[in-house]
Amino acid sequence: MQQTATRRVVILGATGAVGGQALAELVRSPAIAGVTSLGRRVVADAPAAAKLTQHAVDLEDAGSYEQLLAGHHAAICTLGVGQPTKVSREELWKIDVDYVLAFASACREQGVSSFALLGAVGADAGSRSYYLKMKGELEARVIALGFHRTSLFRPSMLLTPQNRYGTGQAILLAVWPKLDWVLAGPLRKFRGITVADLGRAMARDAERDDPGVHVYHWDEFSALARAER
Repeated sequence: MQQTATRRVVILGATGAVGGQALAELVRSPAIAGVTSLGRRVVADAPAAAKLTQHAVDLEDAGSYEQLLAGHHAAICTLGVGQPTKVSREELWKIDVDYVLAFASACREQGVSSFALLGAVGADAGSRSYYLKMKGELEARVIALGFHRTSLFRPSMLLTPQNRYGTGQAILLAVWPKLDWVLAGPLRKFRGITVADLGRAMARDAERDDPGVHVYHWDEFSALARAER
């Protein structure tokens, strides 16, 4: 007889492409009893489900939403600037690091045991690239919080169903999926991943509770997205 689901998940960033897919998968999952979505605004096209609760919160003040985190087993964070080159470094750091780290810290304080973070391939605190250095420093700070389970997702090109950012993205969306034959061996981690598959993988990860730090590149999150429960 199938056991009753008891696991509860909170997600920050569900208005984004990956977060929206993760949210939809969490709501569909028979392993998840409840989902709480936090963000600067609610997800307008979120699936209607009794297990889903949404809250528009002030990301500048983690204390204003910290009490909403109690009782959750896992957290997913997909918050980030969609086009990093379009904002200042100060704004990028505030959204991609300060807001995310405040959320992670609040989750830890409220007893959330598992935390999954959407990052980027090549994230490294020692990188010469400001963006990759920033992502690497964020990962290190999240790991230092000492969650029972920490999952770091490091995708390369995100393949969205629609072109969201103009001509440059339109070209990449058309070309990148055709490069898989070139991106072999150690280059496989640079293969593109659909936001549907990545979101599904992050949702599936939230169902797990084995301890440690788990780093996912293309092979790992592709397999996770297709794994049977």
